[in-house]
Amino acid sequence: MNQPVVETSPPPAATGPSPPANPASPRGGAPWWVLVLAVALGGAALWLSWHTSQRMQSLEQELVRREQDSATAATEARVLARQAQDASRDAVAKVALLESRVAENTVQRTQLEELLQSMTRSRDENMLADIETALRVAVQQSAITGSTEPLLATLRQADERLARNPQPRLERVRRAVARDLDRVRAVSVSDISTLVIKLDEAARMVDDLPLLAQPERRRGAADHKPLRAPAVPAAASAAASAAASEAGGWRAELGARWDLLVQHVLDEARSLVRVTRIDQPEAMLVAPEQAYFLRENMKLRLLNARLALLSRQFTTAQSDLREVQAALDRHFDRSSRRVAAMSELLRQVSSQSRGVAVPRPDDTLAALAAAMAGR
Repeated sequence: MNQPVVETSPPPAATGPSPPANPASPRGGAPWWVLVLAVALGGAALWLSWHTSQRMQSLEQELVRREQDSATAATEARVLARQAQDASRDAVAKVALLESRVAENTVQRTQLEELLQSMTRSRDENMLADIETALRVAVQQSAITGSTEPLLATLRQADERLARNPQPRLERVRRAVARDLDRVRAVSVSDISTLVIKLDEAARMVDDLPLLAQPERRRGAADHKPLRAPAVPAAASAAASAAASEAGGWRAELGARWDLLVQHVLDEARSLVRVTRIDQPEAMLVAPEQAYFLRENMKLRLLNARLALLSRQFTTAQSDLREVQAALDRHFDRSSRRVAAMSELLRQVSSQSRGVAVPRPDDTLAALAAAMAGR
């Protein structure tokens, strides 16, 4: 600290006449005490300046020391801040790990609660849950197969189980099951397996169908039975000729044989000439090799319709069946019984191959949800 400097002011000047000189002092000289005072003041000023310089040096040393202490403290603060940052980073990682473990524990606790609830569930609730699960599986199977049989079987089983457990709160579920049963029974769904069997049978019949351009094949395929039919009249005529021979002799027998021969010739003549109406003349111009490709094309169409039915593409199946029916009407003999049977088979498959959406048992599912919720 700076010490105050004592300043000495000069003595005031005399305004009046100067006193008489001291007779003891020398002539014209200053008094001695003035010199002593000047020396004392000079010494005091020197001492004050030295003391001030010492204080300044001590202050500078203190400032240097404090600056060094501040730098050391700042370095330590930076180290501590870095350590605190590392510690906070570790703490964040630990918190994240703890949060993940807490989430895992929450999931495990939820699973344990569900397991405990399923274990402590009553027998009726287990039955309702089983019925609901079976219904959902049956709905998926019906959507995949396109048949109502899985859903009908599941609904019947659910009705039987509810009938064995007659409780008032389950009566609503049973009524919903009865309504869904009636709705599912009212839907007529195509029997794909039966239709596929009919298409296979139609594909096997293609090779035996008589063409308009091949009368000999038509005769051999469709007229075997008419050729065998005269066997009974022939036997009857033989018996008649034998009876006539016994009754009237050889002339009657000759007449009977002649009648038999004429009848046989007439039958053969009738079989040689046949009148058939042909709406499309190009059907008579089919060559034998073209007939082979025509039959193979019809088989391919039938196989495409079969695959379309199995994949529930009813529009494609209907188109292929129409093409087969058109070829059958254009190139084959419609008076033949095999062609008629083939046409009837195609008509049945075409009328039965239609897509119908299987109804969902929404009433039963809603009633089951309400019963399990306790409403």
